[in-house]
Amino acid sequence: MSKVLYIKANAKEEGKSRTFKISDSFIEEYKKLNPDDEIITLDLYKEGISQLPIGQLDELHVPAPGTGKNHPILKYAYQFLEADKYVIAEPFWNLSIPAILKAYIDYISVTGITFKYTAEGPVGLCIGKKAVNIVARGGDYSVEPAASFEMGDRYLRTILGFLGITDFTTIAANGLDVIGNDVDAIVGDAILSAKELAKNF
Repeated sequence: MSKVLYIKANAKEEGKSRTFKISDSFIEEYKKLNPDDEIITLDLYKEGISQLPIGQLDELHVPAPGTGKNHPILKYAYQFLEADKYVIAEPFWNLSIPAILKAYIDYISVTGITFKYTAEGPVGLCIGKKAVNIVARGGDYSVEPAASFEMGDRYLRTILGFLGITDFTTIAANGLDVIGNDVDAIVGDAILSAKELAKNF
C-alpha cells in the first residue's frame, strides 16, 4: 500500500480552479485503480501555510535532537518524507508558483529530514519516490519563446530532485487565457492525460 500526498495550492474558491478540475480527476481515477492506497490531501491555503517565522531558521533547518513530528512546522517535512507519491496542483502565477507553495517548500526542505549534507555535498533523502505536477497556465509556455520564461514547473522539478525525487512528470494545461482558445477542450485534454497517467502512477 502506498501513501499519496496531494498538495493543493490555489486561492480560488471551491469549484472555480481549472487546475483542481484536472488534479481532482487524477485523484479520482487513482483511487479507483488503487483503492487500498492512502491519500492525504493538504490544501495549503486551508492549512494556513505562512512564511518561516523570524528568528527560528536555525532551529528549523537543524532540528534539535528529540524534535518530534508534532512540531508546528517540522511536521510537514516529516509528513512529506513519509509519503511515497506526490501530486502537486497549482496555477502558473507570474512566471512561477504561488508564494504559498514556495513557503511550503521552505517548510519541507529540512536538513536531516528530507536531505542531508555529506563530504561530497547535499544528498536527498526522498529517494525512490515519484511526483506529478499538475499546472494550469494562461499562456502557452510549452514552446519558445515563452518556454524560457517558465520557472514554476522547472523550479519544482529541480527542488524535488534535490530532495531525491527524480521520477517527476508534468501535466500542463496551456493557453487557457488566450483569446479564441477552446478552454474546455484544453482542460478536457489535460484531464484525459491525467487519467492516463493515474493508471501507472
